This record gives sequence, C-alpha cells and structure tokens, in this order.
Amino acid sequence: MSNDTIFDEPSPQILSHASGASIAYHTLSGTSPGIVFMTGFMSDMTGGKALALENFARERGQAFLRFDYQGHGQSSGKLADGTIGLWAADALAAFDELTEGPQIIVGSSMGGWIMLLTACARPERVAGLVGIAAAPDFTEDLLPNELSQEQFAEIEANGFVVVPSEYEDDYKFTKALFDDGREHLMLRSEIPLDCPVRLLHGLQDTSVPWQTALNIQEKLRSEDVEVTLIKNGDHRLSEDEDLKRLTGTAAALIDGG
Repeated sequence: MSNDTIFDEPSPQILSHASGASIAYHTLSGTSPGIVFMTGFMSDMTGGKALALENFARERGQAFLRFDYQGHGQSSGKLADGTIGLWAADALAAFDELTEGPQIIVGSSMGGWIMLLTACARPERVAGLVGIAAAPDFTEDLLPNELSQEQFAEIEANGFVVVPSEYEDDYKFTKALFDDGREHLMLRSEIPLDCPVRLLHGLQDTSVPWQTALNIQEKLRSEDVEVTLIKNGDHRLSEDEDLKRLTGTAAALIDGG
C-alpha cells in the first residue's frame, strides 16, 4: 500500500493542529475545481502519482494540494499511533483549511478510504472522486485474510504485529488500527455520494483485489460511476502509462466529461 517516493523537493509548509500535531503539505493556487491527493498507508506525498498530478495541475493552472497524514512523511507523530479516524481527521483539516470551493479528491489505496470519508463529510464541496486501487475497509476485509491466527494472537498480546512488506519498510499493524477501523467502515451500507466517481484498478494488484472497485461502485449512490480495470496494472499504478491515465481521468472530470 506504498508508493514510489521522491525526496528531492523544497521543504513543505506546515498546518498546525490545535492538538499540537503538524501536518506537512504542498499547495498550488489556481482555478477551480482544485485537486486534492490523499496517499496510501505508509506512503507519503512525494510519490510519483502525487507529483504527476501536481505537474498536471500546474500546467493547467488548477489549484492543488498534497499532504502527509500524521506518522507519515514529513508530518509529526508516529505511524504506530495512527488510525483511520486520526488520518481522516488530518485529511478533513487539510481539506477545510487549505482548499476553497469545489475539489476533486484523488485517493490511492488507503487514501481511497480517506477520500470517501472526506467526501461524505463535505459532499457539497466535492466535484468528483478518483480512486486508485482504493481500499476502503481494508482493516476488516483484507488484512484478516492476510494475517495468521498467530499474528492476530500477537496483536492481542502485544498490541501490534510487524509484517514483512514487498515495499521498502515492513508494515506495523496495531490493535488500535483494527478497532478504530470498525468505526469507519464504508462498504456495509450505501455510500451517500452523488458526485462523479472514477475508479482505477489493476488486475495484477496483489494488495487490494480488483473486485473491491466493483464493490465500491455497487455501494455508491451516485449514478455517474466508472470502473477502469487495467489488464497488466499492479497496485501502485505508477508506470508512465498509468500516470497518463490518471491525469487524463482528472482532466475529464475537470472538463465535465
């Protein structure tokens, strides 16, 4: 659920929470609708998809925002202290304080879950959604199939378990992540959104099954939902052709297509 990361860029700006937390972000001023990018679990705002969207927004003169949740990237906090609710609160704070007017939210992997939570909280400000291997409810629907009974026993005994990852860093899953995730499930009932939604998913995704995209579209109230399945696409969808597809999808939403 991570993305390729690029580190050579200017220092971010900081959004300070009343709680004392610091949310790192980069933003572009521009025309409406703006674009907001929400990253995946253990990913950050310097990945290829975020930067491709930023370049796209800059070329078109669109407003743009990317940011790191607490415990991710350059924001404060520890990953192990994070939960879906905490990260959704980070996203909503960034959305409320750093953007104006209608926005197109793009969510990658776990960011697809955060995207849906944000859109449901501010439906009047959402012009469209783009999910990239969106993974709502992954703590309830996906991880239980990947972790063994022994690993769940370790979570109960120690409060967490460390799981090797095919990406750069091992995953650390906490009991709090699972418990809090159950309070924010999206796929158990209708998702009350009416905006256009575009879901991109690779058929070779080994982290989030492509069927998840079909489940999301079934639950959405909106009648304007399109699912694009990429035959050779993996979970990251960060190859050049994937990024062109992503920016093309964003352009079509902006232009009303």
